[in-house]
Amino acid sequence: MTPIMWLGILAVLLVIEGLTTALTTIWFAGGALAAAIAAGVGMGIVPQLLLFFCVSLVLLLFTRPAALKLMNKGTEKTNVEGLLGKSAVVIQQIDNLAQTGQVRINDIEWMARTSDDSVTIPVGTVVVIEAVHGVRLIVRP
Repeated sequence: MTPIMWLGILAVLLVIEGLTTALTTIWFAGGALAAAIAAGVGMGIVPQLLLFFCVSLVLLLFTRPAALKLMNKGTEKTNVEGLLGKSAVVIQQIDNLAQTGQVRINDIEWMARTSDDSVTIPVGTVVVIEAVHGVRLIVRP
Protein backbone atom coordinates (compact mmCIF):
# COMPACT_ATOMS: atom_id res chain seq x y z
CA MET A 1 0.00 0.00 0.00
CA THR A 2 1.11 3.55 -0.54
CA PRO A 3 1.70 6.05 2.26
CA ILE A 4 -1.30 8.05 0.99
CA MET A 5 -3.60 5.05 1.52
CA TRP A 6 -2.36 4.61 5.08
CA LEU A 7 -2.76 8.32 5.74
CA GLY A 8 -6.32 8.06 4.42
CA ILE A 9 -7.00 5.22 6.85
CA LEU A 10 -5.40 7.33 9.58
CA ALA A 11 -7.69 10.26 8.75
CA VAL A 12 -10.81 8.07 8.79
CA LEU A 13 -9.82 6.58 12.16
CA LEU A 14 -9.19 10.04 13.61
CA VAL A 15 -12.57 11.28 12.37
CA ILE A 16 -14.29 8.27 13.96
CA GLU A 17 -12.39 8.93 17.21
CA GLY A 18 -13.39 12.57 17.12
CA LEU A 19 -17.05 11.64 16.72
CA THR A 20 -17.07 9.01 19.47
CA THR A 21 -14.55 10.47 21.97
CA ALA A 22 -14.50 7.05 23.63
CA LEU A 23 -10.92 6.00 22.85
CA THR A 24 -12.02 3.37 20.37
CA THR A 25 -9.96 3.92 17.23
CA ILE A 26 -7.07 6.13 18.33
CA TRP A 27 -4.88 3.08 18.92
CA PHE A 28 -5.37 1.90 15.35
CA ALA A 29 -4.63 5.39 14.09
CA GLY A 30 -1.18 5.04 15.68
CA GLY A 31 -0.73 1.74 13.87
CA ALA A 32 -1.78 3.36 10.58
CA LEU A 33 0.78 6.12 11.10
CA ALA A 34 3.54 3.54 11.68
CA ALA A 35 2.45 1.67 8.55
CA ALA A 36 2.42 4.92 6.53
CA ILE A 37 6.00 5.61 7.62
CA ALA A 38 6.97 2.04 6.68
CA ALA A 39 5.36 2.48 3.25
CA GLY A 40 7.14 5.81 2.86
CA VAL A 41 10.56 4.21 3.35
CA GLY A 42 9.74 1.49 0.81
CA MET A 43 8.81 -1.53 2.94
CA GLY A 44 6.51 -4.14 1.45
CA ILE A 45 2.89 -4.81 2.33
CA VAL A 46 3.66 -7.60 4.84
CA PRO A 47 5.92 -5.42 7.06
CA GLN A 48 3.36 -2.61 6.78
CA LEU A 49 0.54 -4.84 7.97
CA LEU A 50 2.69 -6.32 10.72
CA LEU A 51 3.62 -2.84 11.92
CA PHE A 52 0.00 -1.73 11.77
CA PHE A 53 -1.23 -4.65 13.89
CA CYS A 54 1.73 -4.73 16.31
CA VAL A 55 1.78 -0.98 16.98
CA SER A 56 -2.02 -0.93 17.36
CA LEU A 57 -1.92 -3.83 19.80
CA VAL A 58 0.93 -2.35 21.86
CA LEU A 59 -0.83 1.02 22.06
CA LEU A 60 -4.11 -0.64 22.99
CA LEU A 61 -2.63 -2.83 25.72
CA PHE A 62 -0.15 -0.44 27.30
CA THR A 63 -1.55 3.07 26.94
CA ARG A 64 -5.32 2.56 27.07
CA PRO A 65 -5.51 1.93 30.85
CA ALA A 66 -3.45 5.05 31.60
CA ALA A 67 -5.47 7.13 29.16
CA LEU A 68 -8.76 5.96 30.67
CA LYS A 69 -7.51 6.89 34.15
CA LEU A 70 -6.60 10.37 32.95
CA MET A 71 -9.95 10.81 31.22
CA ASN A 72 -11.90 9.69 34.29
CA LYS A 73 -9.77 11.56 36.83
CA GLY A 74 -12.20 14.45 37.20
CA THR A 75 -15.26 12.21 37.34
CA GLU A 76 -16.85 12.27 40.76
CA LYS A 77 -17.80 8.88 42.11
CA THR A 78 -21.46 8.54 42.92
CA ASN A 79 -23.63 6.22 44.96
CA VAL A 80 -21.88 3.48 46.90
CA GLU A 81 -18.50 3.78 45.16
CA GLY A 82 -18.26 7.28 46.60
CA LEU A 83 -18.16 5.77 50.11
CA LEU A 84 -14.94 3.81 49.58
CA GLY A 85 -12.17 5.10 51.83
CA LYS A 86 -14.53 7.28 53.89
CA SER A 87 -15.01 7.06 57.65
CA ALA A 88 -18.19 5.82 59.32
CA VAL A 89 -19.32 5.40 62.94
CA VAL A 90 -20.39 2.01 64.26
CA ILE A 91 -23.96 2.24 65.66
CA GLN A 92 -24.43 -1.51 66.22
CA GLN A 93 -21.55 -3.79 67.21
CA ILE A 94 -20.05 -5.46 64.13
CA ASP A 95 -19.76 -9.21 64.64
CA ASN A 96 -19.71 -11.35 61.52
CA LEU A 97 -20.43 -14.59 63.39
CA ALA A 98 -23.50 -13.12 65.08
CA GLN A 99 -24.47 -11.46 61.80
CA THR A 100 -24.78 -8.03 63.40
CA GLY A 101 -23.36 -4.67 62.57
CA GLN A 102 -24.40 -1.28 61.32
CA VAL A 103 -22.57 1.94 60.58
CA ARG A 104 -23.76 5.45 59.89
CA ILE A 105 -22.23 7.54 57.16
CA ASN A 106 -23.70 10.72 55.70
CA ASP A 107 -26.81 10.26 57.91
CA ILE A 108 -27.56 6.89 56.28
CA GLU A 109 -27.38 3.58 58.11
CA TRP A 110 -25.64 0.69 56.37
CA MET A 111 -25.24 -2.97 57.24
CA ALA A 112 -21.55 -3.58 57.90
CA ARG A 113 -19.20 -6.52 58.22
CA THR A 114 -15.45 -6.96 58.65
CA SER A 115 -13.20 -8.84 56.25
CA ASP A 116 -12.08 -11.07 59.16
CA ASP A 117 -14.69 -13.11 61.05
CA SER A 118 -12.58 -13.09 64.25
CA VAL A 119 -12.78 -9.29 64.59
CA THR A 120 -15.61 -7.54 66.41
CA ILE A 121 -15.91 -3.78 66.44
CA PRO A 122 -17.76 -2.04 69.31
CA VAL A 123 -20.33 0.75 69.08
CA GLY A 124 -18.85 4.23 68.70
CA THR A 125 -15.74 3.11 66.83
CA VAL A 126 -14.79 5.03 63.71
CA VAL A 127 -14.15 2.65 60.82
CA VAL A 128 -13.01 3.02 57.22
CA ILE A 129 -15.05 1.58 54.37
CA GLU A 130 -12.82 -0.62 52.27
CA ALA A 131 -15.27 -2.50 50.03
CA VAL A 132 -18.93 -2.92 49.16
CA HIS A 133 -20.68 -6.26 48.69
CA GLY A 134 -24.31 -5.87 47.71
CA VAL A 135 -25.93 -3.74 50.41
CA ARG A 136 -23.16 -4.44 52.93
CA LEU A 137 -20.11 -2.33 53.57
CA ILE A 138 -16.86 -4.09 54.44
CA VAL A 139 -15.05 -2.01 57.05
CA ARG A 140 -11.81 -1.95 59.00
CA PRO A 141 -11.10 -0.22 62.31
